[in-house]
Amino acid sequence: MVVITNKSKIFISVLWAFLLLASCDSNRVFDTYKPLENNRWLQDDSVSFEFQITDTISKNNLYFNLRNSNEYLYSNLYIISHIVFPNGRKFVDTLQYEMADKNGKFLGVGISEIKHNRLLFKENMIFPVSGEYKVSVWQAMRKNGNVEGIKELKGITDFGFRIEKVK
Repeated sequence: MVVITNKSKIFISVLWAFLLLASCDSNRVFDTYKPLENNRWLQDDSVSFEFQITDTISKNNLYFNLRNSNEYLYSNLYIISHIVFPNGRKFVDTLQYEMADKNGKFLGVGISEIKHNRLLFKENMIFPVSGEYKVSVWQAMRKNGNVEGIKELKGITDFGFRIEKVK
């Protein structure tokens, strides 16, 4: 008899998501995940990605990939993103993403308590300069009516960044 534990379910979900993404990866320019320690995202900790761009002609879609567990207590996610160009130019944006439907059911794909969300960051972006780029992201969550942000956002297991060429 085979016993499936919660750890096995998580492993199977992550493996399934990986296989799903790997099977449709012909347009991938950059794609990586960073695990968040103890499934929590501290307010002062950024998640950063560095990558080389040589193609300054093609259009690209940029995505944030996020894995969350049932420990995530909110229906949305606010983040602050920075893109630093090779020439030193910086682009800063504040973004909001829906994480759950109106009934509180988490959006995203996954067959267990871990959900994978693909969040569109920039559409049809053309990188204007070749060289090394850096993308950094901070969580900017606040409880309603509070000025101070949430110091420790629980339930985020991994945060990723992906660039795809547009066909």
